[in-house]
Amino acid sequence: MTTNKSKIILLEDDETLGYLLTEYLNMNGFEMFWAKNSVDCLKMLEQNNYDLAILDIMLPDIDGFNFAHKINSLFPTLPFLFLTARSLKVDVLKGFSLGAVDYLKKPIDEEILVVRIKSLLSRLKRTNDNHKIGDSYLLGQYEFNVNKQELVFKDTAISLTNRESQLLLYLVSHKNLLCTHKEILTHLWGKNDYFNKKSLNVFITHLRKYLKKDLSIKIENVHNRGFILKIS
Repeated sequence: MTTNKSKIILLEDDETLGYLLTEYLNMNGFEMFWAKNSVDCLKMLEQNNYDLAILDIMLPDIDGFNFAHKINSLFPTLPFLFLTARSLKVDVLKGFSLGAVDYLKKPIDEEILVVRIKSLLSRLKRTNDNHKIGDSYLLGQYEFNVNKQELVFKDTAISLTNRESQLLLYLVSHKNLLCTHKEILTHLWGKNDYFNKKSLNVFITHLRKYLKKDLSIKIENVHNRGFILKIS
């Protein structure tokens, strides 16, 4: 029997919290899988596909940040968020710099957690609807190959730098949504400051130049807020 429920893997060593979260999220329409340590979590990730991973940071066998880095390398398409008692700004920034889609602090209201997860999964679904084929996204008349860091227009290929490729992937992943300066800078550079913002504007200029051959693609500037990649 097939199910349309989103599959979520939870890495949480606390017996009480792990049980409560698993039961509550199961009751709210998710298919939950609970791992109590990183070894079991890796085994489960190798055996099944999941829509989202929820990770604790303070684990007995490994630092959660290190584990996130590991699964990011082994399972690069798996989105993950942190749910942790570590609430310092430096921890939050580190979490996002590792590629987390969210960083939630314990204790968290279960109803709020459900709303946040549903919102994230909805956004991620829109990302997957961006005409993705293998390692490539179809952007209007362009093909964006993530692994090759390459934009192809008809028979012409444009090589992207690592930062240009990361930025374009972030914009594509949030197509038609406002990507704030802070979100982009935190995700790509790990911190939001004046100098990185100036660099961001330069990279945006580069991407606009590369994409100008297709008039249906625009990277719009929202004054003092951020950018929106629009594809009509």
